[in-house]
Amino acid sequence: MKTAFITLALPIPSTIAELHAAIETALNHHGEPLRWAITRIENDTAHIEAIVTTA
Repeated sequence: MKTAFITLALPIPSTIAELHAAIETALNHHGEPLRWAITRIENDTAHIEAIVTTA
């Protein structure tokens, strides 16, 4: 198992539930998320940092 540090920039949807789902979906493309955090908000974009595991 390997770990990787991932950064993402996603547009902010209209609800928190949609934002959470969008983050989880985007992270799953890179591996299994161990932890993630929204580190910055700029205009209508959320910046996320995460640690994911891959096989």
